[in-house]
Amino acid sequence: MSVDATMVPIELEQAGQTDRSAQIKAARSLGYALLGMSLLLACWWVGGYMIRNNPAMSAFADFAPGPALTRLAEMVASGEAWAMTLPSLERIMHGMLIAIALGVPVGILIGRFGFLREITNIPFQFLRMISPLSWMPIAVMAFATWDGAIVFLIAVAAVWPILFSTAAGLRRVEPDWFKVARNLGARPWHMLFTIILPAISQDILTGIRLALGVAWIVLVPAEYLGITSGLGYAINDARDTLEYDRLAATVVIIGVIGFTLDFICQQVISKLSWHRND
Repeated sequence: MSVDATMVPIELEQAGQTDRSAQIKAARSLGYALLGMSLLLACWWVGGYMIRNNPAMSAFADFAPGPALTRLAEMVASGEAWAMTLPSLERIMHGMLIAIALGVPVGILIGRFGFLREITNIPFQFLRMISPLSWMPIAVMAFATWDGAIVFLIAVAAVWPILFSTAAGLRRVEPDWFKVARNLGARPWHMLFTIILPAISQDILTGIRLALGVAWIVLVPAEYLGITSGLGYAINDARDTLEYDRLAATVVIIGVIGFTLDFICQQVISKLSWHRND
């Protein structure tokens, strides 16, 4: 009993130290994040100051943080920010769903079967290196609507990170797992859902995260096509009407939404990680 009575305070003290370490680590991470954002805002302010005091560039003074953030608050309060964001999110969602529906099965096939990997390696690498925006004229001719063309461009941009990440993840799976499963009478369908998908789930999500970043970058120039909605259209319209404060505010919106989407993917990946620090 005396030993147990001694151990309890020690365990409580260790638990308290662990909590304090976690709090210190979280505070440090928050401090670094705030410092990084402060430096970014400082650079933005310096750039705006230099533009405002340069007679040749004074017309672009509304790019500065003051006018841009003021206009951003007005856009959020009036609902304009959400109205321009929703169509873009819908196009991203549709394009990503198509990329996932194509990339994951094809990635599993070329990761599982060596002869398919040999056959498709050069064609896929060749297609991957073509800029997604190069397909724009073909997309315009092939699809009846502008939205269809934009979704196609997003899917073309997003499919490759998902496909190659899925294939690479499957190639790292221990081959003995499949031998044991076959010896136990597992059919291909069982191996897919019992071995393959659980083993490569983190690789698939990593590929989706990378694909989402690429798709988000492609989205804005893709929305320069003949549409009247979305963040890309808002950028183009603000440029044409010389509303540089609205243009800068829209750029901030694009950055915030892109960061949020990436953060969500990162958190999902960390939850599925097999290497967590408890």
